[in-house]
Amino acid sequence: MSTAQKERKHPRALPFLFFSEMWERFGYYLMIGIFTLYLKDVKQGFSMTEAEASDLYGTFIALVFLTPFLGGLIADRYFGYRKSIIIGGIMMGIGYCLMAIHNLTFLYLSMFLVIIGNGFFKPNISTLLGNVYSTPQYADRKDEGYNIFYMGINIGAFVCNFFGAILYNMLGWGYAFIAAGIGMFIGVIIFIAGTKHYKAADVKKGVKEGDMSFTKIVMLILVPSVVAGIIGWYIPGSIFGSDSTDAFIFACIPVIYFYVSIYLKASSEEKRPIAALLAIFAVVILFWAVFKQNGSALNTWADRYTDREVSGTMGNVFNTLKFSQTVDYTKDSVAKYDHAFRLQKENGVVLKEYAFPPYFKNVAPEKLPQEGASIELWATNLSQSINPFWVIVLTPLILALFSYLKRKNAEPTTATKIAYGLFISGLSVLFMIAAVYVGKNGVEKSSVWWLILSYGVITIGELFLSPMGLSMVSKLSPVRITSLMMGGWFLATSIGNKLSGVLATTWDSYENKANYFWVNFILLMAATAILVSMLKWLNKIMKEKGVH
Repeated sequence: MSTAQKERKHPRALPFLFFSEMWERFGYYLMIGIFTLYLKDVKQGFSMTEAEASDLYGTFIALVFLTPFLGGLIADRYFGYRKSIIIGGIMMGIGYCLMAIHNLTFLYLSMFLVIIGNGFFKPNISTLLGNVYSTPQYADRKDEGYNIFYMGINIGAFVCNFFGAILYNMLGWGYAFIAAGIGMFIGVIIFIAGTKHYKAADVKKGVKEGDMSFTKIVMLILVPSVVAGIIGWYIPGSIFGSDSTDAFIFACIPVIYFYVSIYLKASSEEKRPIAALLAIFAVVILFWAVFKQNGSALNTWADRYTDREVSGTMGNVFNTLKFSQTVDYTKDSVAKYDHAFRLQKENGVVLKEYAFPPYFKNVAPEKLPQEGASIELWATNLSQSINPFWVIVLTPLILALFSYLKRKNAEPTTATKIAYGLFISGLSVLFMIAAVYVGKNGVEKSSVWWLILSYGVITIGELFLSPMGLSMVSKLSPVRITSLMMGGWFLATSIGNKLSGVLATTWDSYENKANYFWVNFILLMAATAILVSMLKWLNKIMKEKGVH
């Protein structure tokens, strides 16, 4: 081994995996940032109402987080990681590009490709990174490697929305979706270019003694879920608000039953750790239900209720960079929608909503421009970059805090960190409640600082909770079913994502928007209270397992 190799802190594979994941997240978050805005756009989108767009968004992101379980399992046993990552990346890239075709059938086809592609890509690139760090030379730097890798995710998520704004402002939605696809293809090319650095780490686990066979998983989980989902879809009327929500909830019933049966059939030694994980999964559903409203309700808040005007030098800069839209304060013609950014539906029929562009509906009278004048509004999807910005800024600080507490022998247990994460996330909602009161319940625009502060606080909650949940699964899962229990974490995330869409569909039904956010606050505080009541039990189980 050369001196250079001995002194290398991280494997040569890291930059290739870092940039592959960065570009993959660039494509995904660019698409998510404009998805509901596109669905609601009357001129170039699908004229969906808030409820319709939120429902489809919730179902989409729920399924995106459900497929990694099966994708990881297939890669583990049959395809291997590199092949799975390449297949998944190509499927996602094609899916993003197909969204540029303005046709409902193509929209559903593209969503299907992204859902399946993400299932192959997302879990396996993380697993491959772990394998690369499994050698004695790099084993002690695995956590640091994952932190660097996580920064790549958030750099991609931060940068993408600026490209999305430029492209849809200049050329339209389709070009923004194509840019997401190109970003994904760049990620695949980078990944293929680094093949030699992780070829040796692409070791298929295969089916080992004690593993549930893939056929059995398909027959016990996948097939019953598909059948139940179809039943939910075709039941007359809608039990839970929409056919897609009915289908999703029905499809989850066999999966939830399967995980409960794992607990019931477990040995006495495994029962308590499995019970602890199932309890955590149930509680964190409520975190994801609130957190994932960034692409639905909070996107709507940024679009309709936030002061997005930029003027003076800043306005010129935004206009030059195409980060803003020029909006004329002129009345619409009765027969045309030239100046209307979004109209409403009534009984399925698109109707004209306002005489002036909707943005001006809740601008204070003294701040309205002269009729015929123009203003610059920063693109709504830029608000989607606030969360990844905070992740990049706060991650080193949170890691430093945990490191300091560890040195003082005062570091909270993993379960306690998750409880803190839920509580802190609940506090973030108070900033949105304040924004509603300051804006007089939408009578006037509120400052973007309310969004920035809310995202900042919930990001702290995310950093306390999300990595800790994955850590807890790895610590408590019986070795023979670690993959299945990791699938349970993704299932909880998926259900929470769908619930976020369900909550967002109720947005228009709240005359006082503060009440909408109070519901979110109550959900997170209830989750916190439930977890705190279980902390003594959870910590005891972790102590029994010899983990912290």
